[in-house]
Amino acid sequence: MRIISFEDKYRDDMIFMVLGAKNALGRVPRLNEEFLNIKASYFDKGHPFWIALDEYDRVIGCIGTREDEEGNLFLSHLYVKYDLKRNGIGSKLLELAENSAKERGYKEVHVHLGKDYLESHIFYPKHGYTEYKELYMKKSI
Repeated sequence: MRIISFEDKYRDDMIFMVLGAKNALGRVPRLNEEFLNIKASYFDKGHPFWIALDEYDRVIGCIGTREDEEGNLFLSHLYVKYDLKRNGIGSKLLELAENSAKERGYKEVHVHLGKDYLESHIFYPKHGYTEYKELYMKKSI
């Protein structure tokens, strides 16, 4: 596995991977509009977005960061291909996003969990995140 900064040539493969991950969770897959233009949604706003690729150059995971109106840094769209979960891919993507945030001068990283993403409620506490209000967690970095 390798992790790279998002490139447009991987857009459709990433979208397919995310929709498959949502479907595997029993959710009705829907397209997040920002996936149609990662450059405008992330890079043009000064925020990174990464993808994890397998040995066949297929997208197996993704994560981005963005700021809210108050200047808090939030993780966004951490997804791992459904049949590859629990292989450390999500942890590596999370570590990269946290290290990048620290290098950019952030002291905390926040995440919104969403009600239907039960795995997130287990994953983030295992990585040092604590709840500060319902469905929100943060970690000092």
